[in-house]
Parts: sequence; C-alpha cells; structure tokens
Amino acid sequence: MHRDDGFTFHKTYLDRAAQAALAGEVLRRVALSPLYTPSMPRTGKPMSVRMTNFGPLGWVTDKAQGYRYQATHPVTEEPWPEMPQALIGIWQAVSGWDAPPQACLVNWYGDTARLGQHIDADEDARDAPVVSISLGDSAKFRLGGPTLKDKSTSMRLDSGDVVVLAGASRRFRHGVDKILPGTSTLLPEDWRPGRLNLTLRRVN
Repeated sequence: MHRDDGFTFHKTYLDRAAQAALAGEVLRRVALSPLYTPSMPRTGKPMSVRMTNFGPLGWVTDKAQGYRYQATHPVTEEPWPEMPQALIGIWQAVSGWDAPPQACLVNWYGDTARLGQHIDADEDARDAPVVSISLGDSAKFRLGGPTLKDKSTSMRLDSGDVVVLAGASRRFRHGVDKILPGTSTLLPEDWRPGRLNLTLRRVN
C-alpha cells in the first residue's frame, strides 16, 4: 500500500526464513549491546519500551540531556554494533534515498509496552525517510497527521511487515497502542511474548 502522503506499507515484506535470519542477527548484536530502559527528558519517567541501537549513531534519551544521537551505548559506553547487512538491503530497496542509514533504533516491546504518539524530529536529515521493520508479536500501530487535531488510523503490523514514512508522512505523528501477545512464534521462548521493532534513520 502506497499513499499519496508518502506512507508505504509493505505487507509481509520478509518471509518467515528472512525474518528468522534477521532476528538471529539482531539478537546476537543485542547480546553485545544490551537493551536498557531510557527515561523521558525533564521528568525522568522510565519509558515502557527497552532499547538499544546498531550503526555509527544511536538514538538515546535521558532526564539530563534529552533526545539526541550519540556514537556509544549510554550504559556500557561501548560503540554500537554494526548494522546487519540485511537491514541496509531493506533500506536500499524501499527508502528511495541514496545515502545509507546511520542509525537503527531497536525497540523491544514486552506484553504491556506501548509508544505514545510522536514525530521523529531529532535528525538533521529532515527529508530522509524512516523505515520500520517488525519482528515477533503483532502490534496495533497508529498513524496520525502533523498535528494532534488530525484524524489517526490504526493498522495491524505483523512480523515481517515493513513501513516507510517518507514525503509529507515523515512529519506525521505515530505510535504503538499495544502489542498482541502470542501472535508470533518467531522469537526464542525467553523473548516471548514480545516484539522487536527496527527503525532505520538517516541522521546527518
């Protein structure tokens, strides 16, 4: 599905074998760059998702310094692992952007995690698209418009789905209302119920 506003939904872009291969690459890197719980700027309230990053830059947030990109893990202080080549291939195939992604934000949603409506606005490359890949349990994804007053649409993202926010939709509010536990057996048992979301971004 491709909309006039630049939002594209690639249903089951990755088949089961490709999903399993990518999940294995992701989990091997998470073992080196562990998930941590970020906190909101100003309030310091913990977010319900846990996260890490791959690539030269990673998106982080905390009470003291707020939203930003940096080259090292905020807990281990080690550089982020390199991105799996499969992610770069997906970006090249669906993004329509010549330059490669610089950050892959890895969000882990447990059975009660959610992500409030927001706009990705911490990148200097403001016109570059955002590419999002789902692995594991399904999620209810909500896409709105540039303001809170705009009507929003709910859609189900299943494992292997890929969405692209480009053009006007790059500045649309979006979030995850909830995950649907038990809808996928892709991830190892100790990662279930749960969902991995991989968000590719160009920063500079």
